[in-house]
Amino acid sequence: MDRNKSVNSPDSYVAIGDIHGCVKSLEVLMADLLAQFGSDRTYVFLGDYVDRGPHSKEVVDYLLALNKEYSCVFLRGNHDAMLLNYVEDKTWLKWFENGGSATMESYRKALGKEQIPLDHLRFFTNTRLFYDTPEFFFVHGGPPIDQPISESIKNESLYSSFLWSRDHLNSTYNRWEETVIFGHTPVRSPIQETNMIGIDTGCVYPQFGKLTAVSLPERHFFQQKRIDF
Repeated sequence: MDRNKSVNSPDSYVAIGDIHGCVKSLEVLMADLLAQFGSDRTYVFLGDYVDRGPHSKEVVDYLLALNKEYSCVFLRGNHDAMLLNYVEDKTWLKWFENGGSATMESYRKALGKEQIPLDHLRFFTNTRLFYDTPEFFFVHGGPPIDQPISESIKNESLYSSFLWSRDHLNSTYNRWEETVIFGHTPVRSPIQETNMIGIDTGCVYPQFGKLTAVSLPERHFFQQKRIDF
């Protein structure tokens, strides 16, 4: 079974933007969301759980516990992909240039050693590159703008776009047949266009400092100011 495809999923969702080690902000936002929606929604996390913020390990701990009680989908962000690259090849140090040192420090403080536990590695390995539903396409970066999404997901050579792309932000045209829900690019306010919604409001960055979620199909936004620093 293709784990990037949804199976018998409900048509109501809550998407949560880039967390980047800000577990306190995440906990407060999720408490509000769970109080309002409970088990009636699928919670789709758009990736970038780690790096730059102080509590990457605690973020993963929280998400693993949440997944035991609620329907969750965990997408892979480019920072999560960099972590996996480093795990596979310890000489791949680009991760540390992009916040990986803060992630390893969170594990060192908690465990006394810079080592990612097996259940956490399994969490990162099992993250999805995208989550495709009849109405919405959830992704960290963005699918190519020059072809339908249904074609892009069949071509693995394009999958890096799902982690890294920002082409859609500078274009007035795309061929998407679904509304794309994405993170990856921090902005002061959520991006709201006809067939795209961007909800990375830069929780970890002082100039932005908010963690954002959106309920779908209503397009109602929920925000929590950063409280981790």
